[in-house]
Amino acid sequence: MPDYYNDDKEKIINLVDKIPKIQFSKKIVGGLFVVILILYLATGIFVVAPDEQGVIRRFGKFSRLESPGLNYHFPYPIETVVTPEVTQVKRLEIGFRTIPSGSTTRYQEVPIEALMLTGDENIVSADAIVQYKIKDPVSYLFNIILPEQTVKSAAEAALRQVVGERKIDEALTVGKYEIQEETMRLLQSLLDSYEAGILIVAVQLQDVNPPKEVQAAFKDVASAKEDKSRYINQAQGYKNDIIPKARGEAVKMTKEAEAYKIERIKKSEGEIARFNKILEEYKNGEYVTQARIYLETMEEILPNMNKIIVDLDSNQSLVNLLPLGDMPLLNTPSKEVTN
Repeated sequence: MPDYYNDDKEKIINLVDKIPKIQFSKKIVGGLFVVILILYLATGIFVVAPDEQGVIRRFGKFSRLESPGLNYHFPYPIETVVTPEVTQVKRLEIGFRTIPSGSTTRYQEVPIEALMLTGDENIVSADAIVQYKIKDPVSYLFNIILPEQTVKSAAEAALRQVVGERKIDEALTVGKYEIQEETMRLLQSLLDSYEAGILIVAVQLQDVNPPKEVQAAFKDVASAKEDKSRYINQAQGYKNDIIPKARGEAVKMTKEAEAYKIERIKKSEGEIARFNKILEEYKNGEYVTQARIYLETMEEILPNMNKIIVDLDSNQSLVNLLPLGDMPLLNTPSKEVTN
């Protein structure tokens, strides 16, 4: 070997010989062991926040639950603790993703999740938000793997099933609330069957639209349906306006006819009574009655005229006249003159 290598080796040996050797007493060793043991046991102290619950595992198996506050468990690897947030409401998006972009927010479509088939074999794009929280932390931690992915897959399956049971018109218009409620019930039932320990708080449909390729055609159909509904409402309004008026006119005409009928009956009854009264008077004095009727008739048909009425016997050839009023008085005897 080279000489410089032997020289370095001797230097290192000399330095090692110069290092002072430390000798530990039993008391020091015991004290160090106690300190290390205390520090090791202190690693089992943990705090559970007010919105959390402590789940203790002993050698990987569930042991117990701890309430919020300062708690203790045996140090690792004997026991470990997990503190899931049991009051936090978590949010899951189906069919789209929210992408923060500075002060604004963008939304990115995920067609593979959004596109689904309706009951009448039409395709719609449905976006939804699922809100859930932990109701049983033990089931949540030990019965399922990847809880968020489990909820997402179950929610997507439930939504597809509910939409697939309805027609496209119902999914696009009036059936959205029913779809939300039915999806929520079905999703909760699925998760309970998995014993996932998850509570579904809400399912909210954001947008339910036809695919972009046929949106224009669907808008035309929707406009036509709106026009149809508008025309029907207008016709119904006209019907509701004209029918009461016609009924009112019918009632009015009926009442007028009944009034006219009553008037004619009463007038006829009055004419009959009057005629019967005249008949009675006529029977009591036929000549006087005839003369009165005659005079009244002449007065009616020859108004505003001076009238001279002459009464002749059947065998009388001379007229006995008694002029009255402005006519000069004649010295001829009269049998009967009436003015």
